[in-house]
Amino acid sequence: MAALTLNLVLAALVAVCYGRFDPLQHSGPASPYFDAPSQFGIDPATPAQCTVERAAYIVRHGSRFPEPGSFAGWQGLYAKLQNATYTAHGPLAFLPSWVPPVDDSPHQPLYLSSTGAREAFDLGVDLRKRYRFTPGGNNFTAWAAGQQRVVDTASYFVQGYLSQGNYLAAPIENRGIIVSMPDSVNYTFADSLTPASGCPAYKAGDTSAKADDFRATYRGKIASRINHYLDGLTLNATDVGVMQDLCGFQAEVSGDTRFCDIFKESEWKDYEYAHDLNYYYGSGPGNPYSATVGFPWVQAVSNILTASSNATLPVASPLVMSFTHDNNLPPVVSALGVWNSSAHGSGVYPLSTKGPDPRRTFRSSYLVSFRGYVALERLSCDTRAPSSAVKHSAGKLSPAPGTSVNAEKFVRLRINNAVVPVPGCASGPGASCPVDGFVAHVKKQASLAGDFVTRCGLQNVSNATSELDIFAQVPSTKGQTYTLLTPRPYAMAP
Repeated sequence: MAALTLNLVLAALVAVCYGRFDPLQHSGPASPYFDAPSQFGIDPATPAQCTVERAAYIVRHGSRFPEPGSFAGWQGLYAKLQNATYTAHGPLAFLPSWVPPVDDSPHQPLYLSSTGAREAFDLGVDLRKRYRFTPGGNNFTAWAAGQQRVVDTASYFVQGYLSQGNYLAAPIENRGIIVSMPDSVNYTFADSLTPASGCPAYKAGDTSAKADDFRATYRGKIASRINHYLDGLTLNATDVGVMQDLCGFQAEVSGDTRFCDIFKESEWKDYEYAHDLNYYYGSGPGNPYSATVGFPWVQAVSNILTASSNATLPVASPLVMSFTHDNNLPPVVSALGVWNSSAHGSGVYPLSTKGPDPRRTFRSSYLVSFRGYVALERLSCDTRAPSSAVKHSAGKLSPAPGTSVNAEKFVRLRINNAVVPVPGCASGPGASCPVDGFVAHVKKQASLAGDFVTRCGLQNVSNATSELDIFAQVPSTKGQTYTLLTPRPYAMAP
């Protein structure tokens, strides 16, 4: 396994160094996590004259085994390959010996893979280094939707974020507290990390079937091409869909990338664009209720990021971590009003069902990859970059960047690490938005998103709410939250 992991890392480095096309960065929700490339030419590092004071993330769970429906497709392909007599050539020569990479089928489907655990742990390590918000030994709270793979992602994140090891002499210190809640239910409404399930109107706005129409334009052609490598067996369009899915999944589950090598670059771009259409029209800006269900999270974290002082913060930590599923990230993008602008050229949006426009910024692989995220950071910035020569006076610590009395406050948006400018508000360091401008932008987006209860048709539901209060209320009565402790104290083996 270590050798396979090393091979994946080396392959990624080669792709970066030589610009080789990497299917794993064009596989939409089947992509293992990677830092998205900058679409706006902005350095994702914190500007030299700034420090990050607060940050809020909403994160998809890490890489996982397939859902039962997808696994059934894998089993169907395996049965087809094993129940036929044929000869496979070239890039398909491995098919007669291929076995689905699931060896515990009663349990593994739906659950986090070892790659997903590592992705979450690595994010914890990265953010501890990036922000240094939490002193060693302090406890840390994260929020997670209730499905096991989401809670596990939050748990591995916390373990990476905290100082390593159980504090045996102080067992109540250095602990992660996970505030979890019902997942994908219709009775917590906006007070949830899966709010779309609580909006009855949302499904009516979902036109993601457009993605299937587009898939029908290319899958059959791919099947015809690759069937030339088979004597005695014929693959069809459905098989092609399963095989392309297996590129990302098998890479993250077992390190095997042979399915990735079957298809041409143009075929991978069509595959990715089908996912773009699925998310754009299903849960993204192409769904008229998308911003409505994404806005409660935006408003809640905006209140945290723009509070005038730490004393008024509704949360104990300046880092707010929310863990959820893939379909809950595009609504946040919609609510923020990004990746759907005519500024990128006429005819780019709404996305065409005829084929991909290279000018588009809405790309599923850059958002809903495994462990994908949307992050907002509050920056405190000096008016100029630090001098290259700093005089030190004995016994007096020099101030860090962004901590002067005249420092100004800004908000910056990052999606899978890449900086995305807030529309009409990117005048600050590193294309950040002045805090007052961000408050005005959120207010404008509130009017476009509309009230959750009203737009979702819940006016006659007595306990329906448009507010996400889980960060300020622990536990939250409306959100029906409960708390978990991680890592668990050691227990003696029986």
